[in-house]
Amino acid sequence: MLHLRSHTLRMLSATAALSLLSFAAPYGLSGEAMAATPADTLVEGFAIDDIISIDPGEAFELSAAEVTANSYSKLVTLDPSDTSKVIGDLADSWTVSDDGMTYTFKLKPNLKFASGNPITAEDVAFSFERAVKLDKSPAFLLTQFGLSADNVTEKAKASGADTFTFVVDKAYAPSFVLNVLTATVTAVVDKKVVMEHAKSVTPTAEYKFDTDFGNEWMKTGYAGSGPFKVVAWRANEAVVMEANPNYYGEKPKLKRVIYRHMKESSGQRLALENGDIDVARNLEPNDMDAVSKKEGISLTSAPKGTVYYFSLNQKNKNLAKPEVVEAMKYLVDYDAIGATLIKGIGEIHQTFLPKGQLGALSDNPYKLDVAKAKELLAKAGLADGFTVTMDVRNTQPVTGIAESVQQTLAQANIKLEIIPGDGKQTLTKYRARTHDIYIGQWGSDYFDPNSNAETFTVNPDNADTGTTKTLAWRNAWDVPKELSDASKGALLEKDAAKRAATYEDLQRKVLATSPFVIVFQQTEVAGYSSKVKGYKLGPSFDTNFVAPVSKE
Repeated sequence: MLHLRSHTLRMLSATAALSLLSFAAPYGLSGEAMAATPADTLVEGFAIDDIISIDPGEAFELSAAEVTANSYSKLVTLDPSDTSKVIGDLADSWTVSDDGMTYTFKLKPNLKFASGNPITAEDVAFSFERAVKLDKSPAFLLTQFGLSADNVTEKAKASGADTFTFVVDKAYAPSFVLNVLTATVTAVVDKKVVMEHAKSVTPTAEYKFDTDFGNEWMKTGYAGSGPFKVVAWRANEAVVMEANPNYYGEKPKLKRVIYRHMKESSGQRLALENGDIDVARNLEPNDMDAVSKKEGISLTSAPKGTVYYFSLNQKNKNLAKPEVVEAMKYLVDYDAIGATLIKGIGEIHQTFLPKGQLGALSDNPYKLDVAKAKELLAKAGLADGFTVTMDVRNTQPVTGIAESVQQTLAQANIKLEIIPGDGKQTLTKYRARTHDIYIGQWGSDYFDPNSNAETFTVNPDNADTGTTKTLAWRNAWDVPKELSDASKGALLEKDAAKRAATYEDLQRKVLATSPFVIVFQQTEVAGYSSKVKGYKLGPSFDTNFVAPVSKE
């Protein structure tokens, strides 16, 4: 591995930086023991194997969303000091028409992309059009407002150089619309740069138009305006970001941030103790306890709107039986998982809305009850059990939970075969609906209960070609109309108490009947060097902002 001591990454192209990995030694990316990380660089040890793309029109993974949140700007964003509030990002102001259908945004003056190109309302409109027409996983966040490939250029358009107009299909609560617009899919991209890299294609199932809208290049490329710009990403190795000198807001305090892929908690702990990294992001309970006792290392934590679950693909005839669905919920040793695998990094939570969101329940009615599960399996005609597979990202605590479930399922004569893989492998299979059971995590895309309610309870087209690819769709769950209607109706309810009551009722029904076994809600914990100042974890995966961070 080459060692580059005095050159900066700014002098290298993204491809050169990663192909050489010449920044590895001084910036904490080598496997060797090294001196302290540079004073102008933050190095985080982080399991980033879930990243499939860093194109905000496509990225739909937790790690990718953190990267895009720090490197792209949107019309509006969550207030870092109070994430229950939406504030302007690129937008200086906005108004909502009397009928609640038209949102008009005025951009701040003199905005620039990292490229130096001016940011205009045309770039905003293009970003909406591009996300809708690419039709990747996060597109439904915009199409839920009635946008389609046919109407997006009329419903989301520039009505002036600095004015963007967005027309929705119903008079939703403005707070809901604005919260959705904080999701990473709404990131504003540099139209000029993107289209310079666009490829002409023959329309296919992947690209439905005669252009890929720069998607192939944007999977690893960058065309944003956030506080940092992405210099390089290579799967399962590193993401490198540098301060964007054209950023309109307060400039980042550090020159560079590196996410170094480190899967094992023990490796992160050792690297943190040796000074090879500044922050360890995936510490397990034992390693967390150990570093907390080390001088010069601190811990920080934040409750996350992220739930861990496993889900049962309803294409599997055994898993589609209602009795099997219910039995699975009695075959999890929640108490043991809570006391060991997630101690300090989560709490048992069985409903789809995380604590802290409107209408969230704390009901945890299921306990390990093998006798009850066997009774249900017998009713399903499966008293002798069956064999099934589970796709598992090979990181903790996911692997540990899968192994725990494997043991408890065996007590009811269910043989579970664990299929390990990295985040990209398991997610790709899950999104293709070719799994039996998938264990993973879901973080709210925006701070409104609809983010989780929609993905867990809405599936308008259960065909493999369906375009609304919610979690319900991924698991081929033909959601009862009553549940979907309640979920959609809650969006139009202006009375917060009535809206909360709807979500409470919805959670109880989904808890009882859905193919989702929700296990716990995450508390994210990070260990960090005392040299690092201003490091905080936000309440969601895309509110872990690094621009305020500095180092002594």
